[in-house]
Amino acid sequence: MENSTEKKDLKSALVTIVGRPSVGKSTFLNIASGEKISIVSPIPQTTRNAVRGIVNTSYGQLVFIDTPGFHDSDKKLNIKLKGVTSDQLKDADVVLYIIDSTRLPGEEEQKTAALVAPVVDKTVVAINKTDLPDSKPEVAEAFVKQALPGIPENHVLRMSAEKDENVNDVLKALYELAPVAEPMYPEEFYTDQEVDFRIAEIIREKAINMLHDEIPHAIYVDIADMEWRKNGRELWVRAFLVVERDSQKGIVIGKGASMIKSIRLESLKTMKEIFDYRIDLDLQVKVNKNWRQKDPVLAKLIH
Repeated sequence: MENSTEKKDLKSALVTIVGRPSVGKSTFLNIASGEKISIVSPIPQTTRNAVRGIVNTSYGQLVFIDTPGFHDSDKKLNIKLKGVTSDQLKDADVVLYIIDSTRLPGEEEQKTAALVAPVVDKTVVAINKTDLPDSKPEVAEAFVKQALPGIPENHVLRMSAEKDENVNDVLKALYELAPVAEPMYPEEFYTDQEVDFRIAEIIREKAINMLHDEIPHAIYVDIADMEWRKNGRELWVRAFLVVERDSQKGIVIGKGASMIKSIRLESLKTMKEIFDYRIDLDLQVKVNKNWRQKDPVLAKLIH
């Protein structure tokens, strides 16, 4: 009888994570789930899709959606990214709004808070990066009071996702708002991403971080083919790093193909940590001119 009561009281919720670019949403998701779910980069707007990470604890199950950073721009790519965030907020049981305490709130923060305002009754605010010397958590807290006056004080928490400080406190606050419900996924799941999506995201992460500011947003990854080999012990993958212009192709390949080789090797290292089978990666570069203006490409990449 006691076990059935415990089971009945378990909670389950779809949690949408929102915030400006580079506030630490993906870092939080990876720390909370204990696995690499979302790609992490200092380049703003690395995340392009709503990425699911699943956290199972004695309290129940939280299914996180890591949305793209809210960036105020009228470019077609950014409009599409904002649409992903807005759509996920509508479906959320609970919302986690992450604020970077090292950056002063500005117009983008005001607009992000305005997105959250209609769902403030089911929102937890995490003031992130409080471990850094230039952190000003009190400024962020004052902003939250002004922008979201209806939010209770115990739903505004300081944390450092990078150092795993107070992440558990944030999770507990989210569970408090979560409804009692059956889990959405089996307990052993930590993501529902397909293998090709995960491989593409790993390659894109390595390319973005190794190319720095040169052409990060002009890149996407196209998984052209996958095939099981060696009696299912090895997955062969042909992938293309796709750029917008011929001049960018040479940058990605690098002198003597040094850059593309480095991206491939770093990608394989991370894949080895994640997958329990070998991956053989054939990585090439191709040009799709002005792809960020093409609706069919954006529809395929952002959903």
